[in-house]
Amino acid sequence: MKFFVTGGAGFIGSAVIRHLIEKTEHEVLNFDKLTYAGNLENIKMVSGNPRYRFLQGDICNRDLLEKAFSEFKPDKIMHLAAESHVDRSITGPSEFITTNIIGTYSMLEEALKYYQRLDEAKKKAFLFHHISTDEVYGELGEMGLFTEETPYDPSSPYSASKASSDHLVRAWGRTFKLPVIVTNCSNNYGPYHYPEKLIPLVITKAKNGKPLPVYGKGENIRDWLYVEDHAKALVTVVESGKTFETYNIGGNSERKNIDVVKTICKIMDELLPDSPHVPHEKLITFVTDRAGHDFRYAIDCSKIKRELGWEPSVTFEEGLRTTVEWFLDRN
Repeated sequence: MKFFVTGGAGFIGSAVIRHLIEKTEHEVLNFDKLTYAGNLENIKMVSGNPRYRFLQGDICNRDLLEKAFSEFKPDKIMHLAAESHVDRSITGPSEFITTNIIGTYSMLEEALKYYQRLDEAKKKAFLFHHISTDEVYGELGEMGLFTEETPYDPSSPYSASKASSDHLVRAWGRTFKLPVIVTNCSNNYGPYHYPEKLIPLVITKAKNGKPLPVYGKGENIRDWLYVEDHAKALVTVVESGKTFETYNIGGNSERKNIDVVKTICKIMDELLPDSPHVPHEKLITFVTDRAGHDFRYAIDCSKIKRELGWEPSVTFEEGLRTTVEWFLDRN
């Protein structure tokens, strides 16, 4: 099969491409704008493979998208290109509206034009897989889990833009019969993560002896998903998922933010015993809470386990240690 992956130089997209090239026989077109969070070093190890090719471009550029569709002739679309940092969406939401909403609309329109020209055999193989977030559901109280039926209630400009894109994808499926699937995942972490997100930010700052900023009291809870596990889940959904369905993908690893930060500090104390910053916990600094900060996210991923046989294989403790080691080796 030919996989058209948008945002393939980003954190999750690059994990998907590494998996597709290293673990399958599929061909891949990586379509990426190469914004600040995109880095071709993330896929350097597979870039020489004859089944891989790269095209730099913006998903809002309809002409370039049309050219990419007509020349590559994809069977599967994996749409990961997005602005994804909540803090940046609060201070500058415009890019999130443009990329996540207008960009997804552009992808859907070009995919539909392409799909309508396919013969019946090719139409049966075609799929538009939209990768989204659990943040579209809003926040949970102390109990309960997000399911595929949870009503949308986004809190930030980022989550609102992703909720909008999810609705567009489903609308193109229902109205135009474009074969689509939506997946919503919990917080990803792992190697190659751009250091604006909590885990890589804390590792990088701790190594350099800088304050470790924790919002509020650090009581907010997230479910953590190792990025390599997520990549496997996404490819499983494309290969075996049911068209027009939604699948939630979680790591079964709920943790308070403060506990995540303290665990990173303990691992770094072990790995860097001679550092002048030991114990690294002394660097923790509580800062004013983020505006509209959701209290808790937690995913019920029983559907994807039951129907497709996927479940996370990397524990949070294993994945976090691997992640810390990776960043220390490269910084």
